Amino acid sequence: MEAEPEIPPDVREQLVRLQQLQQTLQAVLSQKQQLELEKTETQKALAELDKVTDDTPVYKSLGSILMKSDRQKLLVELKEKSELTNTRVTVLGKQEERTRSRLKELQQKLQERLGAPSESK
Repeated sequence: MEAEPEIPPDVREQLVRLQQLQQTLQAVLSQKQQLELEKTETQKALAELDKVTDDTPVYKSLGSILMKSDRQKLLVELKEKSELTNTRVTVLGKQEERTRSRLKELQQKLQERLGAPSESK
């Protein structure tokens, strides 16, 4: 019975790095998904505020209470929030692309290093 060959330290380091990149990608995707939900919520709130006039009573959620607010102030707040959310989603999208690219590159290097069989075999 043959003993398993020991994994060289540099390959072990690459495997750890691969795992870290996978975790980073998961975190980025999770944050991006959360922001997408926030973005949708903000857009719905803006759409509802657009349907009413300035003299219509509107309320803002502050924790577990609702506070009467000014429609125009809320419109400004929500538009700023929407812009910030869009920017953050864009940044996370770029981070996702870079992480995916580095992951793919590292996977290819590991496959080459470990002598993974090619698809033609």
